[in-house]
Amino acid sequence: MRIISGTYKGRKIVAPKTLPVRPTTDMAKEALFNILNNQYYFDEISVLDLFAGTGSISYEFASRGTEHITCVDQDFGCIKFINTTAEAFDMPIRTIKSNVFKYLEQATQKATVIFADPPYAFELEEFAKIPQLIFENDVLEKHGLLIVEHSKHTDLSHLNMFSYSKSYGGNMFSFFEYPQDDYTTE
Repeated sequence: MRIISGTYKGRKIVAPKTLPVRPTTDMAKEALFNILNNQYYFDEISVLDLFAGTGSISYEFASRGTEHITCVDQDFGCIKFINTTAEAFDMPIRTIKSNVFKYLEQATQKATVIFADPPYAFELEEFAKIPQLIFENDVLEKHGLLIVEHSKHTDLSHLNMFSYSKSYGGNMFSFFEYPQDDYTTE
C-alpha cells in the first residue's frame, strides 16, 4: 500500500502478510479523500479509525495534517504494526486494542470523521450496530461524518442517519451524518 497525498505522498508501507486485513484500495482511498477534501480542513479535525487494520486510512489523514487520530482494532498484530509505522513516520496516531463495539459503548471522546472498515463478511445486524452505537453514544461531532466501507453487495441505505453512498469497484462507502436541521451555526 502507498500513501496517496500529503507530506508522505508516495511512501510505500508493507504490512505483514499475517495480518487479518483487507486494505482499502488506492483508487477507493483517493476517491474518498477527494470527497473529504471538499468538506474539511484536515488540520482542524479529529479522526476515529474503527477496525483500523493496517492503519492505511489513518496514515492518509496524518499525511494531510490531521493531528488527532485514534485507531481501534482488536488484533494485537494490527495495533503493533500501526504503532511501529506511526513511530517511523512520526505520525500523531494513538492506538487502542479493543473490540470496536465495546469501545463505542464506552467512548468518551468525539470525532469529526469516523471511518469504519469492518469485515465484509459481517451480518447486516453487525453493520447496523456501528452507526447505532455511534449516534446513541454521541461519538460523532454534530458536523461530522461517519463512513462505513463495505462490499457493493451490502445495502446500508435503510439505516438511521444514512446520507448517501458511493461505489468504487467492489468497494462501497456509506456516509452517515446528522440531518442538517439538527444543528445550526450561530
